[in-house]
Amino acid sequence: MFKIAVIGTGYVGLVAGTCFAETGNDVTCVDINEEKVKQLSEGKITIFEPGLEVLFRRNLREGRLRFTTQLAEAVHPAELVFLALPTPPGEDGSADLKHVLDVAHELGKLIHSYKIIVNKSTVPVGTAEMVRSAIATHAKCEFDVVSNPEFLREGVAVEDFLKPERIVIGSSSARAIEIMRQLYEPFVRQGNPILVMDERSAELTKYAANAMLALRISFMNEISNICDRVGANVDAIRRGIGTDSRIGKQFLYAGIGYGGSCFPKDVKALIKTAEAYGYDFKIMKSAELVNEAQKRILIEKIEKHFGGSANVKGKKFALWGLSFKPNTDDIREAPALVIIDELLKRGASIAAYDPEAMDNARKLYEGKIIFVAKDYDALVDADALIIATEWNEFRNPDFNKMRSYLRGKVIFDGRNVYDPQKMKQMGFEYYSIGRPTVD
Repeated sequence: MFKIAVIGTGYVGLVAGTCFAETGNDVTCVDINEEKVKQLSEGKITIFEPGLEVLFRRNLREGRLRFTTQLAEAVHPAELVFLALPTPPGEDGSADLKHVLDVAHELGKLIHSYKIIVNKSTVPVGTAEMVRSAIATHAKCEFDVVSNPEFLREGVAVEDFLKPERIVIGSSSARAIEIMRQLYEPFVRQGNPILVMDERSAELTKYAANAMLALRISFMNEISNICDRVGANVDAIRRGIGTDSRIGKQFLYAGIGYGGSCFPKDVKALIKTAEAYGYDFKIMKSAELVNEAQKRILIEKIEKHFGGSANVKGKKFALWGLSFKPNTDDIREAPALVIIDELLKRGASIAAYDPEAMDNARKLYEGKIIFVAKDYDALVDADALIIATEWNEFRNPDFNKMRSYLRGKVIFDGRNVYDPQKMKQMGFEYYSIGRPTVD
């Protein structure tokens, strides 16, 4: 059993803290937001993440998981201090390390015995050295700084943490490496590897992984746009290349672009890191440009269907899906937000529904669009339906009910949820991504 402090209670911090507690460790999570800490201490979870709430409440009840606003309260007894702090993109796309370095300076003043400071946040190459320097400015005792990037997917983050494909530990300290191995041993009992490397390689590994996945998504979206022009079907192509063992099946689905808290931010940060070292990362710049354009691809299809931008004015659109992907309430960089903004610019109205992301979207669009309580309510008298997130509950709807509610029997499907032939048989005009429209 280890005593652990986790600084930051966002997606990474709350999942990490809860899962460490689940394996018997004593965990104290720190956040400067007093209201958030109060809610968490009372058993009210502050994010939607499948499977998290049960573990959270159990460990809170058992006393293995606590929350505080006081950094010293968490740090003094801790053997390991995890930094799970936001690293938002600056105006130029580079990662903002203010929160990480501010906390590092505070840690230097607080620690009086050996501790391992673990960077769990996604941070640029060289951050471990900067954190070490910031702590050393004040510290009077030994400490180690370890890079331990997270590879959590929102929507399956608990499973990813409890059963990781790999653990990456960036450190040159034999003492820290051994303790980190002991900490993670319960999570890799099935034999998945713990990979030990230097700090800079560990930091770059996280960016490289996300950039590769972003590149695959953007590549398939480019292929889908070629499909639209030549009359090919991106689903057939996905199957054709996904069965190649050198390529694999994952992240080959065409759609309206990637979003969320990781891919957009990490791609930008990796580009800026390359620039800082005098390298022009052309491939990732292109992937980013493709992704931004792809978020507007449905707007192009909508304008074409209605005969131009001017004819979109006054139209009512139903929007299913606000989160950047299913099984999360996260709307950061979500394609749905771009679609909403573009339609509002053209004078359209929008009735939106999402199973989990409504509260977050209201913070941006309260009074600008209509939020409905049920998915079918959005369809009433709408000129078209737009699908921006592939929630499972959207996959098998009552098409007869949909047809009776929609004024215009038109669907713009940004996630290729439905079969084009079936939509034609059901009497819908159906537009998807990279698949032929059935006449």
